[in-house]
Amino acid sequence: MEALILSCGTGGGHNSAGEALEEALLRRGHSVCMQNPYDLCGKNLSQRINQVYIQIAQRVPALFGVVYVLGNLYRRLPFRSPVYYANRRMVGRMEAYLSEHSYDVVLMPHLFPAEILTNLRRQGKPVPKTIFVGTDYTCIPFTEETECDAYVIPAEDLKEEYVGWGIPEEKLFPLGIPVRQAFAEAAERDAQTARRSASGGGRYLLISGGSIGAGKLEQVIRTLLNGRLCSGKNGARLVVVCGNNQKLYRRLWKKYGRRIKLLAHTDRMAEYMSAADVFIGKPGGLSSTEAAAVGAPLIHVSPIPGCEICNERYFARHGMSVPVRNIRRDLCKTVEALLAGRHVERLRKNQRRCVDPRSAEKICRLAEELTGASNLTKS
Repeated sequence: MEALILSCGTGGGHNSAGEALEEALLRRGHSVCMQNPYDLCGKNLSQRINQVYIQIAQRVPALFGVVYVLGNLYRRLPFRSPVYYANRRMVGRMEAYLSEHSYDVVLMPHLFPAEILTNLRRQGKPVPKTIFVGTDYTCIPFTEETECDAYVIPAEDLKEEYVGWGIPEEKLFPLGIPVRQAFAEAAERDAQTARRSASGGGRYLLISGGSIGAGKLEQVIRTLLNGRLCSGKNGARLVVVCGNNQKLYRRLWKKYGRRIKLLAHTDRMAEYMSAADVFIGKPGGLSSTEAAAVGAPLIHVSPIPGCEICNERYFARHGMSVPVRNIRRDLCKTVEALLAGRHVERLRKNQRRCVDPRSAEKICRLAEELTGASNLTKS
């Protein structure tokens, strides 16, 4: 099977989901290409789109809430969205690209390429089988104006929401959000072994603002360091992941130096998550799924308004995380409760019930069924 994965870097979760699918497809013996569709117009366009998103998320996250509310209002109107028409401009480039390459299926963990291929299909152009892969625990605005052969959604109990927005139920496949194999493997490893490898032993708290280092990381760090949790010889150690946010990395290093273990981007996130006594992060759909996949005691803080609030509510409603809205007042006591073992087993039980670390394999099987392809390996 020849598979194309189309994703964008507006937040690292979409690309991480694409990489998880790429891994699984390659394991099953298929040929895969992962592509940012806007690169067909040159690297500058895709970089500008990514940078605009990242800068808003880091500097004025409240703007996302405004845009999200407007999107939910607009989608009730009998008109296609500005997002749809903006992506119509990509049709010629995508048509030329697909005519030069023979793909059996296109998997899309991002709305924008789904809009591009929907435009292409509505113009009567040939399009391979298409699979949209949702990476948030909600039906994001304008999903309903796409026309894909299948929609992979995170969970069975989200079907009603998708159907309510007009997605045909027979096209919905509640297979979960795909995570890389490292997270499935980390869930099976001994946590104590992982802890010694990741932090040198002892208790530690993992803090992350996602791939772009968004959220109130500095307030989280300051609150924890000023409390009793991190004081004394046996105090918990903080491991902070800044992602690709170099400015944040330099600022934290200048402020806290050797008081914390500071990381930029790391390819060992699965190991750090599985070893952490508590993981504190914003409720991105992909990062939250990764944490649940490894059974990390999860605290959600500072959601970016919009999808992340939906993710936080979904995880809290299903008992997979503990949301903390007031960091100064509630964070330390919430961490203390988890370190004391309260609620941890319940959290992990709910995570195992709701999140499948092997989702990527299931999505690959769906692609094989849609195209009539075979798994070329015996695994």
